[in-house]
Amino acid sequence: MTVHKQSVSFSDPAFAFARELVESGEYPTISAAVSGELVRARLARHREQALFEAEVQRRLALPLDQWEEVELDKITDSARAYLARLASNPA
Repeated sequence: MTVHKQSVSFSDPAFAFARELVESGEYPTISAAVSGELVRARLARHREQALFEAEVQRRLALPLDQWEEVELDKITDSARAYLARLASNPA
């Protein structure tokens, strides 16, 4: 395995999390913790993408009579109403 040395900066919470992983024995070093968690994040993204793609394919395979009609001129109405409420009631 090739190792690339790189200087990086972490927020306090991110560094504390990496340190906790080392202190709990899950990883031997901060570098290993960061690398390991990046691998886990990449795998999680791939799983999510595969599930999404499978769901899209499942829906595309439905017969046309099972498709729900969408009125394109009304598709953003609820989002626009929500944004209007936010604008009229600033926090």
